[in-house]
Amino acid sequence: MTAAATAITAPTDIAHYLAAAPPFVERVADAADQIDAERQIPADLAADLADAGFFRLLLPRELGGAELAHPDFLGILELFAGADASTAWCLNQNNVFSTRSSRMHKATAREIWGEQRGVVTNGPPTGGAKSVPVPGGYRLSGHWNFSSGSDHATWIAALAPVIPDNGTGADGQPPQSRVHLMPKGDVRMVDLWHTAGLRGTGSFSFQVDDLFVPAEHTFMQEGESWSDGPLYCIPTTLLFATGFATVALGVARKSLDIAIEGGTRMPYRGGVRLGDQQTTQRAIGESHALHSSARAFLRESHARLWESACNNGSLTLDERIQLRVATTHAIRTSAQVVDTCYTLSGSGSIFQANPIQRRFQDIHVITQHTQGHYMHYETAGQFLLGLEPKGVF
Repeated sequence: MTAAATAITAPTDIAHYLAAAPPFVERVADAADQIDAERQIPADLAADLADAGFFRLLLPRELGGAELAHPDFLGILELFAGADASTAWCLNQNNVFSTRSSRMHKATAREIWGEQRGVVTNGPPTGGAKSVPVPGGYRLSGHWNFSSGSDHATWIAALAPVIPDNGTGADGQPPQSRVHLMPKGDVRMVDLWHTAGLRGTGSFSFQVDDLFVPAEHTFMQEGESWSDGPLYCIPTTLLFATGFATVALGVARKSLDIAIEGGTRMPYRGGVRLGDQQTTQRAIGESHALHSSARAFLRESHARLWESACNNGSLTLDERIQLRVATTHAIRTSAQVVDTCYTLSGSGSIFQANPIQRRFQDIHVITQHTQGHYMHYETAGQFLLGLEPKGVF
């Protein structure tokens, strides 16, 4: 690592990012059609976001990151979500992954984030991914999908089970999984990202075949953190979930704003404005209530969990379950709001040029992500009924 690289220090004051964000949000909004069409954040915009520290918001300060309080990070994320869901999605995905730096070898983390534009993307493995221990490291093979922000990423992370030659883990136990970190140039990117929404995330797949990964470039996904900051005691699945729920709420809020604005000017049959129709008035009022209540539930649940993380350095099962269901509820409810706004927009909403159309497409990709799955309601129900909750939380 160069001396210049060690000098990287991101601003740590939320006021700095609140002041810096609006011009970027405007640029993202202006580029939204391009982001969607090209299926990536434009290179110059991604570079400028990185240079301004927007991919280092949750990175430990010891590594030159901002290490923002998580509620403050969510406020920044919500601003971007209203402009473009894909950009906000990448900001959440890439920033949350950076919290895992606290579980890496410090030298490896410094190698990655010692560059101002260092960004890591990752994706879940498909069947057949494996890592074989060899002297000095592992030989990795497999295929991984959904690597959001892969175009602007500099490193790739791949989770895979460690399977010795005998096919079992230590003492015959099921194999443990490790995260393997690789410079992007060492993997083969596979473009399968032709989707109905969130196209701008560029969530490409990647593949490696018997690639050697040094041991120091691997770590246990939920291993012990060397940082005692409150961010790093929160399971990453809940950090991902809270961010993606915030993106969904931002999409819903912008959709509602579009519908309200349209209701004040759109003529209906006979020249009557949509906003003068009781059906429209009721739908707008109900959607506002749905959005506001889902957002309040998410914020309340997150505030409780964050307080415990700050004061205790640990979380209760109740806090984790409450946030788990609040995030899923926010995603599912946001889709209801967008659907209503789409309906209110009439036949015009079917055209790509209509601002509600892309948000309709994006929200229905967000609901299909594992964080929006109905099974998380089951987990909450099990807990509330006094049963052993099953799931990831």
